[in-house]
Amino acid sequence: MTYVISVLAGLVWGFLAALLNAFVTKKCIAKQSTNAIMASNLIHMLVDVAALAAVFLVRNVPWLNFAVTIVATAAALSITTIVFTFKLAAKKED
Repeated sequence: MTYVISVLAGLVWGFLAALLNAFVTKKCIAKQSTNAIMASNLIHMLVDVAALAAVFLVRNVPWLNFAVTIVATAAALSITTIVFTFKLAAKKED
């Protein structure tokens, strides 16, 4: 049961961080500025590091398996970002 809770917690946490990244990306693209795009990349890295650091800080919680939680968080961050990027690119082509 610990693994299931860890996977769910990691997926939800990674998904929320990726949604924050998507929001930042949309706002920066709307500005149509090179500096805004560079700032969004920096913010993406900071959000990703913060999400993974938060998982690291709760590694000793008894009902979470650290390895499973961190992998699930990273997977959710990656997959959600890829899906968002493809959806954003599809909107631009239309």
